[in-house]
Amino acid sequence: MRERDQEIKRRRQRKAKLVKLRTRFAAATTSAEKQEIAGKIRRVSIYAPLELA
Repeated sequence: MRERDQEIKRRRQRKAKLVKLRTRFAAATTSAEKQEIAGKIRRVSIYAPLELA
């Protein structure tokens, strides 16, 4: 059961980090900032939907 608990913990931490990065992404003003934050989001979760418009 220990391995499953670690997996759940990783998933929860990833979700919390994505929430923080998405709020930073939404608040970013310049495209350079958005690109930098988008790169971090991609590192955390490859398939996370982003709108770079």
